[in-house]
Amino acid sequence: MLPMWFNKWNRENPTNIYGPAILVGAAGVAVTVAAFIVVVGQPFKTESLQTGPRGTGMSRPEFVNQIRDADPTIAAYLGRDQITEEDIAGVSDAALANLPPNLPDISDERYAELIVAMRAWTGIPDLMEDPDSYQTQVAYTMIGMTQSINENWIGHVQSNAEVGVSCYSCHRGQPVPSEIWFRMGPVNEATEGWAAVQNRVTVQSQYTSLPSDALETYLLDYGRIGVHDLEAHVAAYPSEEGYPTWQDTERTFSLMNYVSNSLGVNCVFCHNSRAFYDVEQVTPQWSTEMLGISMVQEINNEWLVPLEGLYPPERLGPVFADAPKAACKTCHKGYQRPLQGLNVIGAWPELANIDPVLD
Repeated sequence: MLPMWFNKWNRENPTNIYGPAILVGAAGVAVTVAAFIVVVGQPFKTESLQTGPRGTGMSRPEFVNQIRDADPTIAAYLGRDQITEEDIAGVSDAALANLPPNLPDISDERYAELIVAMRAWTGIPDLMEDPDSYQTQVAYTMIGMTQSINENWIGHVQSNAEVGVSCYSCHRGQPVPSEIWFRMGPVNEATEGWAAVQNRVTVQSQYTSLPSDALETYLLDYGRIGVHDLEAHVAAYPSEEGYPTWQDTERTFSLMNYVSNSLGVNCVFCHNSRAFYDVEQVTPQWSTEMLGISMVQEINNEWLVPLEGLYPPERLGPVFADAPKAACKTCHKGYQRPLQGLNVIGAWPELANIDPVLD
């Protein structure tokens, strides 16, 4: 009943019983895999976003199965059309009396809707109830910050379409947003000077040995992003003001690594791999990112750091007792566009100087 070639093999190779079995098994596996791919599809298929000229490596590949996966926090977003009359009735007169100075002309009904939404967005069920609560006082500032971002940083938060930001962009239903950061200071107790801020795995360094003070230097202290001189044996010294050192290079790499992880992209999403330093060969996304860096600098210095005196001790940093600060990942959460481009301001003109979309 066996094939003739199989019987012939057995006669000529009486001690080798594995060769034909392996051959038959390999053929069977190949047929099975081919059939699986035809029926189910290629599980590791990729699609590439071309970010620059073809042939220069300026593309960003992604697995198709990951592209199709929606940000799980999108489903929990509360839109204005989801707010019921019962929700509005649950807002007390005391809460309605706590009208933020940034919303002088809002009606009671629309303010009640905003309170319902803000409570859901931040996970604080009694937000705005007590005017003396630090959470209410912080909320007043956050409303002004949100309006400022949506009105003054359109080139970043609405670069492709009307999207904007709201409380939910960062909070995602939690009183304290994820991916906030505090100043760390030296992290390597075995050394002094420059080496003291690196060679220790930290969240700020994205679990690498790169410097842990990149966010503080570039997103708080307005440090100049730059790498070491491209020429060899230049007549300059690290002590010269404005001259980029190797330390600046490593700190820049630390920031770029953070940005890459924050947006879920690689280097050529913004840069041309043959000339990282040349701003004439970058992608359009580079400009959007540079606006984002300037925006975060303003957010931290003009809005978040001044709140330090309002927070209770448990909300301050563990080392310097500083206020929590924002960075790219605070909003993006690993996606190129926060909430994958969900429009969070179209129905909330109170949070931006736009025409409302209430249908």
